Amino acid sequence: MTEGPQATKRPEKFEHYLNRAKVAAERGTCLRRRVGAVIVKDDVEVSSGYVGAPRGTENCCDLGRCLRIEAGIPSGQRYELCRSVHAEQNAIVNAARSGIGIKDGEMYISSEKIEGAYGRDDLYKPKIYGPCMICKKEIINAGIKAVHMREEGIGVRSYSIKELRTMLADEEKRLATEFAHLAPKQGR
Repeated sequence: MTEGPQATKRPEKFEHYLNRAKVAAERGTCLRRRVGAVIVKDDVEVSSGYVGAPRGTENCCDLGRCLRIEAGIPSGQRYELCRSVHAEQNAIVNAARSGIGIKDGEMYISSEKIEGAYGRDDLYKPKIYGPCMICKKEIINAGIKAVHMREEGIGVRSYSIKELRTMLADEEKRLATEFAHLAPKQGR
């Protein structure tokens, strides 16, 4: 028999902040994915957010429908048609609403696909995609210095701002090539 207090095993801070992001994701209202984000500055959690419709508007889970699902829009495309605000965006906005500075903070994100929500796309290759193109821009402009993302069941990946900028530039190049046929012809 052991006498005295037993040593408790507690997660390292990195794991703790990823777990806090997962807890934030529990409030999410998206029918496809649970995502939560936590911003940490000077080793203190200063803001959090989850996927949900703007304040005072109806959420997809309350309506029981998603326009992007109904229109067959694949994951990662046409975010402007989504009624929700992303977790990363909400964490940044929530800090601003409270007057909390997040420059030089770090963002921790937990993302989990809701089983069956993507139909045939549920068979996609396991991969951590990182924040979407819109969120990358906002994270960069907010002055966040690093992003750590856990895709549940897949793993964890960290991104420096330099990496996010490179990823953003690569996505812009890919889109420019993909939509080059839409550009007006120069000269005749």
